[in-house]
Amino acid sequence: MARSIPFATLFGKSPFKPMQEHMRTVKKCAAQVTKLFEALCEGDQEKIGAIKDRIFELESEADDIKNELRAHLPKSLFMPVDRRDLLELLDLQDSIADTAQDIAGLLFERKMEVLDGMEQPLMNLVRRCVEACNQASRIIECLDELVETGFRGRDSDTVIEMVEQLNKIESDTDQMGIELARSLFIHEDQMKPVSVVFWYDLITMIGDLADYAEKVGNRLRLLLAR
Repeated sequence: MARSIPFATLFGKSPFKPMQEHMRTVKKCAAQVTKLFEALCEGDQEKIGAIKDRIFELESEADDIKNELRAHLPKSLFMPVDRRDLLELLDLQDSIADTAQDIAGLLFERKMEVLDGMEQPLMNLVRRCVEACNQASRIIECLDELVETGFRGRDSDTVIEMVEQLNKIESDTDQMGIELARSLFIHEDQMKPVSVVFWYDLITMIGDLADYAEKVGNRLRLLLAR
């Protein structure tokens, strides 16, 4: 699918526009994960397939932006950011979309059943992890202001506060993931051993969305500290 904004227009005089466009696409990809698990709770495998296709499409769009940015990024930038730092930040953003794709692939390939008592904590975890991705996207949207101020001043302080909020969200998801895993193990006698393994892996992958989002924020905070 063609992007609505040509890459050359996005790139302009700096790589930050396509970095932001990439994160917006990643955010859309993560948002589909909520719909994916809603369909799972409804037992609608056909809907899961349709959402899976959309996630794969968005992940491919994110890859296109990532690959073009890598290919066009100048060897040296007259900016307060090292080229390698931008590439590392880009890879962390991309890992969110990759994780969403992995989750979608698993739910499509293997029919998973949500046990009684697991639906609400599962959806709470998913929504909180997606909120972590949204917060990471808000932080990346601040790149323009940070560049204008040389990664210093009031805008820098605001971003640090946003990163701290993101860290809090990620900490919440850690605890929620532990509680959901406990609920899984309480019911493991009702499940086939292989199903327990797949569910544990799935819970871990959901948590990875928040982990990578937090790493995006922490990577930007590291740039502010230099």
